[in-house]
Amino acid sequence: MDFSHILKTKKIALSLVLGVFLTFCTCKTFAIQQEEATHEAAKTETEKEFNPSEVILEHIADSHFLHLGGEVSIALPIVLYTDKGLETFSAAKFEHGHADYTGKYYTYRLIKDKVNIVEGADALLPAATVLKLNKKLIDLSITRNVVSMWLSIVILLVIFLSVSSAYKKREGKAPKGLQSFMEPIIMFVRDDIARPNIGYKYQRFMPLLLTIFFFIWVNNLIGLVPFFPGGANLTGNIAVTFVLALITLIIVNINGNKYYWKHIFAPDVPVWLYPIMWPVELVGIISKPFALMIRLFANITAGHIIVLSLISLIFVFKSAYVSVVSVPFVVFMDVLELLVAALQAFIFTLLTALFIGTAIEEHHH
Repeated sequence: MDFSHILKTKKIALSLVLGVFLTFCTCKTFAIQQEEATHEAAKTETEKEFNPSEVILEHIADSHFLHLGGEVSIALPIVLYTDKGLETFSAAKFEHGHADYTGKYYTYRLIKDKVNIVEGADALLPAATVLKLNKKLIDLSITRNVVSMWLSIVILLVIFLSVSSAYKKREGKAPKGLQSFMEPIIMFVRDDIARPNIGYKYQRFMPLLLTIFFFIWVNNLIGLVPFFPGGANLTGNIAVTFVLALITLIIVNINGNKYYWKHIFAPDVPVWLYPIMWPVELVGIISKPFALMIRLFANITAGHIIVLSLISLIFVFKSAYVSVVSVPFVVFMDVLELLVAALQAFIFTLLTALFIGTAIEEHHH
């Protein structure tokens, strides 16, 4: 019997099976290689994307967006004063920094939440800052810090108007509700800050001291809330602390009496020392509020950086086990920040009252 056709059939079948198997193995190997390449690319991209310093600086810096959670955010109005006129538009035009916007006068680009004028192919003109002014572009936008400041103003108005109304309605009666919570704090500012440092003229400065104390305290607390409407670093913004220190500087020197100015320009030293003493005293006038500005800015910013750094350790080491150590430290730092929030408000108010007291102090024989 001729079995050749049977053998040929078996060879063909075996070849087909072997071919399918090799094809399957080749495709599977190619798919695995592609998956590994994609995984490596995603891994490289993730590693490239996560930069702790950038993440931390982004959270403590001001922004043109209000982040509600995840990728959801509210675009805030952009208000730019240029040398050609005023221009307003929504921050959504920038598509979170991925697109330029051509306005009425210039083309603008958002880089690290800073608006820049695009001049030519690569030339950029950044918006004016406190340290670097220019006449071509001044950014007057409503940013996250501005919204946070408005929120704190609304909170303070609601609190103090309701407390004031309660005092009028319940005159001569024991405090109740919010009034009973606020009264010990107001009495603390009066009896432990204003009266000992200013003296018998303390009453005229009480509105200022109460405003400074509660404004700083409330904004410090809002900054500790990690979700909307909190999360802004208002008191960690050098421009805000600069304005608060400037108010202190103006109030102190406007209310300074003749003895205060005599001590500066005609101190009880030999006349030939006056040219040396005048610069020293003038530097002292500026250095006092300058110390207030730096102290508040540095303490609040440092607290946020430490908390964010501890959280970043989880992503830096790419291990959930790090959270066993990191998270308890974060909780501890948050509790400590609650104390620092009140302490910094107290210190700023106390030193303001002390500077006012030295400026209005009467001469003692």
